[in-house]
Amino acid sequence: MEEKFNESTINRPEGERLLDAPFVIADLEAYIRQITEEDAWFKNDRNAITLFKSDNITVVLIALHETAQLQPPSPSVGIAVIQVLSGELTVEIEGQTFTIKRHQIVNFHEQLQYYIAAKEESIFLLTMYNRD
Repeated sequence: MEEKFNESTINRPEGERLLDAPFVIADLEAYIRQITEEDAWFKNDRNAITLFKSDNITVVLIALHETAQLQPPSPSVGIAVIQVLSGELTVEIEGQTFTIKRHQIVNFHEQLQYYIAAKEESIFLLTMYNRD
């Protein structure tokens, strides 16, 4: 298996980060600290970092300020899991709205339109599984 790395960007110039390998360890506390201390967090209503990305699975750590919203332009490509690490989110999937809090998850199948809004400052993992 070929290891895959991200490329440095203006917002994250510190170098490459391992995204795919036989195993990838992610220090969630360190990444939470990183995304909540970067300029993007102070200038925008959100910040995120991809922790793992393979052909079929992507794991993204997302931080939202209170009232920030995520509404993807198209339905989910694959199965998705939202796992709240802190805060509280309102999630709408195909017209059904509910609240998920710290230590709760919601799973949903592909081709469903979803919407996420932060009821308070929140941090969560979004894991997407593409079956193709």
